[in-house]
Amino acid sequence: MTAEPIAVDDVLTELFSDGDRVGKLLGEQGYLADERTAGIVSLAARLGKPVLVEGPAGTGKTQLAKSVAAMAGRRLVRLQCYEGIDESKALYEWDYRKQLLWIQAARDESGFNADAIVENGAGIFDERFLLSRPMLEAIRSDEPVVLLVDEVDRVDAETEALFLEVLAEHQVSVPELGQLNARHIPLVFLTSNGTRDLSEALKRRCLFLYLDYPTAEREREIVRQHVPGLTDALSSELVALVDTLRRMDLKKPPSVSETIDFAQTLNLLGSSELDLSTASLGLNILLKYQEDIRAASAALGRRR
Repeated sequence: MTAEPIAVDDVLTELFSDGDRVGKLLGEQGYLADERTAGIVSLAARLGKPVLVEGPAGTGKTQLAKSVAAMAGRRLVRLQCYEGIDESKALYEWDYRKQLLWIQAARDESGFNADAIVENGAGIFDERFLLSRPMLEAIRSDEPVVLLVDEVDRVDAETEALFLEVLAEHQVSVPELGQLNARHIPLVFLTSNGTRDLSEALKRRCLFLYLDYPTAEREREIVRQHVPGLTDALSSELVALVDTLRRMDLKKPPSVSETIDFAQTLNLLGSSELDLSTASLGLNILLKYQEDIRAASAALGRRR
C-alpha cells in the first residue's frame, strides 16, 4: 500500500517550543511539572519521539499524558495494558461478522461460489472490515492525538515487540493489506511501574522520564492546588505524615493521589489538626494493605 504523507504539526511544534512554556501550560491544566518533566515533554513533541515514563504507582504518570492532551487540545487514545493482551486488542482485528455478511450478500446477488466472490481474499480483506484498536486508531486518526500506552510493563515480551513498529516507523503491517502508515504522528506516552524490565529495543525508541515521589515542598503545592480549603499548617502535617510512611518498610507506600484523597477527607470533615485518631482513620485512605496499616499504627504510636 502506498505510504500517505504524514502531516507536519506546526501548531504542536510552537506549543511545545520550550520547557518553560510547557511547564506553565501544564500548570494551567492542574499538573505541576518540574523543570525536567516539562523539558522532556517539550523535546518529545518536537522530535516526534515517545516518552517512557517510569516510577512508583500514583506519582502522576498517567495524569501527565492526560494533561498534555488537554493542553494541546488533542483527543486522548488510551491502551490499558494487561497480562495476555495481544494484537487483536492493541493493534487491529478483522470484523468476521461483517465479512461473512458481505460474502452472503455477494453470493445471493451473483450466484457465484464463495471462492469466486472473495477473489482470493481481496474482497473481504478491506479496510471496511478492519477494526482499529488503540495503536492503529492513534496513527490513522484524521486528527492528531495523544496515545497513552498505560502500564506497558504488564505485557509480555512478544506483545511488546508488536508495539515497536508503531513507535519507530509510525505504521502497522497488516499481512492482508500491507503497511498502514500514519496520517499524523501521535504524541506517545508509555507508563511503567517497573514490574518487569522492558526490552532495550523499546527503550531505545523512547525518551526516558522517571517520576518519583515529589519533594515535601512540591507535594504541599499539589495539595494546595487540589484542596485549596486546607490550611497550610494542616497541609504541612499531612505531607510530613506521608513522608514518614514512605520511609517505612511498607508493601505499598502512599502515593500522591492518596495524599490528595486524605487531604480532601480532612477538608470534608472540617479537621483543624492531624491528631492520632484522625491519622489512624487516614491510614485506611493512605494505605491499602492491613499489614501496612498495623505496622504504621504501631510505629506512629511509638513516635507520640
